Amino acid sequence: MKKIILLIFFFIPFLGVAQDVQTITFESKDGLELTADLYMPNEKTAPFIILFHQARWSRGEYKEIAPKLTILGFNCLAVDLRSGGEVNGVRNESFISAQKTMKPTKYVDAYPDIEAAVNYVEEFYAEGKIIIWGSSYSSALVLKFAGDNADKVDAVLSFSPGEYFSSQGKSKTWITESASKITQPVFITSARGEKSSWASIFAAIPSEQKVNFLPTTAGNHGSRALWNKFGDSVYYWEVVENFLNTLK
Repeated sequence: MKKIILLIFFFIPFLGVAQDVQTITFESKDGLELTADLYMPNEKTAPFIILFHQARWSRGEYKEIAPKLTILGFNCLAVDLRSGGEVNGVRNESFISAQKTMKPTKYVDAYPDIEAAVNYVEEFYAEGKIIIWGSSYSSALVLKFAGDNADKVDAVLSFSPGEYFSSQGKSKTWITESASKITQPVFITSARGEKSSWASIFAAIPSEQKVNFLPTTAGNHGSRALWNKFGDSVYYWEVVENFLNTLK
């Protein structure tokens, strides 16, 4: 019965709350203008999820996902990191701004953008828990941030993380070293064939509330695993919703 309810819930058209989005800008630590979509139909005391996209993409990765999260009772901010491109018809305005101002746009250069987003949400929007959520390269960065800033975020969700940064001047265990300090609730998932990329990271996390999920199907890389176009997205949604319910 539960799976039937989930199927009905996530494949019906979304009315009202799905339309409640505002595009905003704020500054990163080096003054770069960052663009983000704010989904905030719930009270300021509701848990707040900050959403970060995968490589060559934009906040458009969450056009379908964020409205569903608000229906589950969460407010959201989908952020354009400076390392990205375009997806779902949404250009990455932060990347464009970085190019115009000649600021670096490698994966590692987006880490201060994550810090700026957390600080911005904490100051202006969130009165309850703050949760960070990443996809691919940003899913690794949110694990690093959570480990290095236990006082700033209350939980982390990571879709297809890995040690992606050795070619950009970081050690091969840069993410694992920070993950070994995560005490908050953490959720990790990926496509089925990607487990070897994050198994050692997950093993290093000392949190008493850590969850991982692999589909029985091939699955998908990053947060797009939750898109309706993929038939197995309902199974990802089931475990994500279960984890999020523990944070309310």
